[in-house]
Amino acid sequence: MNKLKKIGLSALAGSLAAVSAHAVEMSVSGTAEVTYTTNGGAGSTSTGNPWGSNTAISFSGSGDVGFGTATIVRTLQDGANHSTQSDNFVSAWQTVDMGSLGTISFDSAGGGLEGVTAYDDLLPTAYEEVWNGVGSGTSYNAGAASNDTLGYRNSFGPLTVSLATTKGGTRATGDGGNGGAITKTVNDIVLAFDGSMLIDGLSGGVMHSSEDYTAAGTNDGSVFGGWLNYSTGPVSVGVRKSDVAPGSGTEKNVEAASIAFNVNENLSVSLATQDIEFDVPSSTNTTETIDAINASYTVGAASVRATFSEADNDAGVAGTTDEHMEISLVLSF
Repeated sequence: MNKLKKIGLSALAGSLAAVSAHAVEMSVSGTAEVTYTTNGGAGSTSTGNPWGSNTAISFSGSGDVGFGTATIVRTLQDGANHSTQSDNFVSAWQTVDMGSLGTISFDSAGGGLEGVTAYDDLLPTAYEEVWNGVGSGTSYNAGAASNDTLGYRNSFGPLTVSLATTKGGTRATGDGGNGGAITKTVNDIVLAFDGSMLIDGLSGGVMHSSEDYTAAGTNDGSVFGGWLNYSTGPVSVGVRKSDVAPGSGTEKNVEAASIAFNVNENLSVSLATQDIEFDVPSSTNTTETIDAINASYTVGAASVRATFSEADNDAGVAGTTDEHMEISLVLSF
């Protein structure tokens, strides 16, 4: 029996030595957040209990795998947003950085790593996007979601190419699984550029997403858009525009703009607006207009943030308003 123990321990020691040849660096980070949120207007839900909380813990590890650096991230999160998820992770993804050959990624859930999802709204803001909590609640720049999405990114001088593709099934499918029925295939391409070689502080890009539905008689959808940002000193401004033609539903023309100002190293504020024109062939087009003001004050690992927003013609319904206010205290560790 003692000999068997010695053999087992020797084998274990050998396997550990083999693993240690590929060093992996592990880290743990997290955030704890408390929010106070109210809603108003005919288009909003009732406020109810305004208090909420959210705690997230993220585990990440990276190491050399011979042909690049592999990174894995898993994030656990509590709060109401997580209760609707069918898997154990709010975000779960992995990447392999191959240097000049680019980075390949697989986004199982919630990463939003590549494609239109990663660039849906890059307007400068002190806290939330202009559309958060009101109106249609989106920039409508939807692309390949975080549903077992394969991505690729590479940079060529000032130009960055970001690609993503997904089958539109369920997210976080286990190995060997099929992930449910395929409803569509989504393919994204984003070209982002750093314009600082021409004008210091200039950046922008264009994006395109195509939806190819499997069901007969369903029209394919597409998103085409672009953005342009400029920063100088404490001021940043940005504009974006997109044309959305879903496979089913109303076509939309989206325009948005924002300006952000860093008052000092701790305090920043921003103003933003977004117009969404709902193209209704059989009736008069309606434009939803959202205006928002955001602020953030940071000291060390603590931040107090606030957003106040209002939507007119909420979700394309003429004469309907929606209001949203949120104050957040977040601690990072």
